[in-house]
Amino acid sequence: MKQTLIDIAKAIVDKPDEVSVTEKVSGDTYVLELSVAKDDMGKVIGRQGRIAKCIRIIMRANAMKQNKRVIVDIVPITL
Repeated sequence: MKQTLIDIAKAIVDKPDEVSVTEKVSGDTYVLELSVAKDDMGKVIGRQGRIAKCIRIIMRANAMKQNKRVIVDIVPITL
């Protein structure tokens, strides 16, 4: 599931080498924190959050195949 999110994010952003995903698992719920460069935040979120919403829908569909739940958080890279 983590790799799917990385692949989607790398296809969208200008700096794919700065994309990282942190995965936390508790029971059947995955919390994925997507970190991208500050310059790419707008591309990942999109106008009125449309792209972020679509990413979450795709990840939710992927998780449902495995009988899991997923929460996707988008955060800027902190140095």
